Amino acid sequence: MPWFDYLWLEGKDGNIAHIAEHGLTADDVEYAFEHYLSERMSESSGRPMRFGFTPDGRYVAVVFEWLDSVTVYPVTAYEVEVWL
Repeated sequence: MPWFDYLWLEGKDGNIAHIAEHGLTADDVEYAFEHYLSERMSESSGRPMRFGFTPDGRYVAVVFEWLDSVTVYPVTAYEVEVWL
């Protein structure tokens, strides 16, 4: 499995607070990112998105930016409906 370095920013405007607003933790986001099922581009921001499950089974979208070949900046993440 590839190794990634995540950039997490604290404070009211940081990405940690932003994902917390959606009921997620950094661990949830990292797990879904690393075990993703699909990837596409966000229609609204043009950023890449990965879709995967959290350890507790929630299906989430992770919107992110690559800062270099191993560093990921998770912009936001939120729960989405599973389409089968």
